[in-house]
Amino acid sequence: MYSPLPASLTIKTSKIHGLGLFATKDIKKNTNLGISHVYNESFPQNWIRTPLGGFYNHSNEPNCELVASFSSEALIATKILITTKPIKKDDEITCTYTLYSIDGNA
Repeated sequence: MYSPLPASLTIKTSKIHGLGLFATKDIKKNTNLGISHVYNESFPQNWIRTPLGGFYNHSNEPNCELVASFSSEALIATKILITTKPIKKDDEITCTYTLYSIDGNA
């Protein structure tokens, strides 16, 4: 059955901004959380955000990073959200925004 988020994550109110992604269990460092963005020239900044990419919040001290990925089989470019440190249950998932400026000045 399709699920827009891995079982280890949920969406809830964030102290950083609006809604955010939160761990439902402890997550190890270097865990691939899934595809956060898919390349498509028809969209703003050329990327479509998945539910995973649409709900993480910015931090200058993030616990995840976006890693570029390309499938030659599917001929598609994506960005994958990877944990950069161990994350405890109930911690918010954060990443440094790199596709656009958080103040709106792309």
